[in-house]
Amino acid sequence: MSNSSWNFDTAHSSITFSIRHLVISKVHGRFTRWTGAFALDAEGTSPGTISAAIEVASIDTNEAQRDGHLRSPDFFDAERFPTMSFASTRIRRIDDSAVEITGQLTIRDVSREVTLAADFGGRVTDPWGNQRLGYSAKTTINRKDFGLGWNQVLEAGGVVVGEKVEIAIEVELVKASA
Repeated sequence: MSNSSWNFDTAHSSITFSIRHLVISKVHGRFTRWTGAFALDAEGTSPGTISAAIEVASIDTNEAQRDGHLRSPDFFDAERFPTMSFASTRIRRIDDSAVEITGQLTIRDVSREVTLAADFGGRVTDPWGNQRLGYSAKTTINRKDFGLGWNQVLEAGGVVVGEKVEIAIEVELVKASA
């Protein structure tokens, strides 16, 4: 079997994150607009290549004022850097369902290597005859490593925004037509 291309079904996929707020709780958010490319390896059993471009302005934390601040130069600077991207550089199959995906994540003008722990959800044929794949992936990054350094110290100690960002990705893919 040769490499095969798959399209992200963004209606059934998500890119979400969470980060500590005021030290005591987590704020959750998502990006609503993104595109990407996905291909299986030559055996057709594991990811071969993955890339994604995420529209920074599509950030949604369910709070308009916070979303505006996140789009500002204090954080993503969406006007100057409208997209963040990921491109795989190495993919290692761990077992029948676990995959380790390493690649370059670029936020603003900073690129860093990150590794995602991914789990294969399965392969099915949908009711319309399309082949579909599912994957879940997660990683944790330090936002300061990507130039997202804004913060405010609290009177009682601690800070408004944590440094560690937990990222969770759920993707459903549809095999591209030949």
